[in-house]
Amino acid sequence: MFSSLLHVALGGALGASLRYLAGLGILRMIGHQPFPVAILAVNVLGSFLMGVFVVAAAHRGLTHLSPLVMTGILGGFTTFSAFSLEAVTLYERGAVGQAALYVGASVILSIGGLMAGLVIARGIWA
Repeated sequence: MFSSLLHVALGGALGASLRYLAGLGILRMIGHQPFPVAILAVNVLGSFLMGVFVVAAAHRGLTHLSPLVMTGILGGFTTFSAFSLEAVTLYERGAVGQAALYVGASVILSIGGLMAGLVIARGIWA
């Protein structure tokens, strides 16, 4: 149990660091936007990678890495706490339409990213 906890903690630190760097990179590419594009992109990418890992781990016998990869790295990389804050911030600024668009796009595109990851990974390892 302690080794799994250590894997989750190390993966979480790595995932959070990657989220920070990805956010900086996205903002450098597109500039500061009132719409939270960076967090949206990170959540969609993380969901896609989660789908790929689920299938890859099952086919390669790597499910023992789930605490490190799924709970740790991808759990630290994607964030719905930041998602929630961004949605409420948009709402409180009076950008109700943007808040609704952000919530809808985040949910739909993240689920779509997960499904795409599953389909692609199943095509590779089927």
